[in-house]
Amino acid sequence: MSTAIFPARCLRALAAVATLLLAAGPARAETWPLQVFSQPFRDDSPSVRLDYAPLEHAARPWNLCVLYPHLKDAYWLGVNYGMVEESRRLGVGFDLFEAGGYPNPARQIAQLHACADPRYDAVVVGTVSYDGLTPVLSELARQKPIIAVVNDIEPGPITAKASVPWREMGRAAGLELARRHPKGSPPVSVAWFPGPRGAGWVGFVEDGFRAAIADSSARVTSVLYGDTGREAQAQLVEQLLAEGPAPDYLVGSGPMAEVAISILRARGELDRVGIISTYISPGVFRGIMRGRILAAPTDFPVMQGRLGIEMAVRALEHSLTFRHAGPAIVTVTPGTTADFDHDASLAPASFSARFSYHGED
Repeated sequence: MSTAIFPARCLRALAAVATLLLAAGPARAETWPLQVFSQPFRDDSPSVRLDYAPLEHAARPWNLCVLYPHLKDAYWLGVNYGMVEESRRLGVGFDLFEAGGYPNPARQIAQLHACADPRYDAVVVGTVSYDGLTPVLSELARQKPIIAVVNDIEPGPITAKASVPWREMGRAAGLELARRHPKGSPPVSVAWFPGPRGAGWVGFVEDGFRAAIADSSARVTSVLYGDTGREAQAQLVEQLLAEGPAPDYLVGSGPMAEVAISILRARGELDRVGIISTYISPGVFRGIMRGRILAAPTDFPVMQGRLGIEMAVRALEHSLTFRHAGPAIVTVTPGTTADFDHDASLAPASFSARFSYHGED
């Protein structure tokens, strides 16, 4: 992250405060490697990396209202797993509502109204829209803490945010292309699958991706927006390939990268067309292990899920140390899979989505 817009002395002060806060109290059995942003809710502000000491246990069995855009792909399943594990560790519970996809803001607004029920102490929300939910969130914020998780959001109503800069996720994918095809090398064509048009995170991913390839020989020749379900992404890949010759690269969401493997294999083009994902999933990781997917950045979805729950408890107990933090992004390639942190990124294969957790296991 650039430090040009933030004085070095302020960064040193932030690091010193973090050291004092994290050193206070008894030793912890576990710490989480996080980056903390110097200006909360400004992903472009400088960040400090540190070992974060989470709460050992909640003061009471708080009940949380959790909202996701969907559970159509394994990314949000990883977030769900992290939330279940952290709720179990802290001794709190939650009920989960999912909107069924990014085209459904009205459904998520109705779910947020349900979160106003007094039985819920706080709200943890992965939003379908950057600012489409601001009015209802502002109303809810007068009653209880609002913790944003994963997806970018208009910051006015929120108490804290567990996330990474999605611009950097797009940039990481683009840098892999730029590394392979520097400026002056023969041009290569790229089909770009950014995700659902209008979703808050998509614009940031696209900005980062295009900035990263601006000085390379890679050129975007097709852009295909669509929901991040596997079926929708498969239709987009098939549509692209039906309209003409396959480009040199397909770059986009995890479900796109997963379905592209079998589609390209059936056409006999898997060895000619490169695939890059903008985020990790179990299917994407298997593709990287087998050399079928060239790269994918991970923002550690499991860890973000855990942090969202932990921040909600801290907000309720008036012990928030930082208002905006998240894992540091790492790019996974076939050459770095041995160093990949499975536990912080992917739910176990045996895990099924949990829509409610109240300490029953």
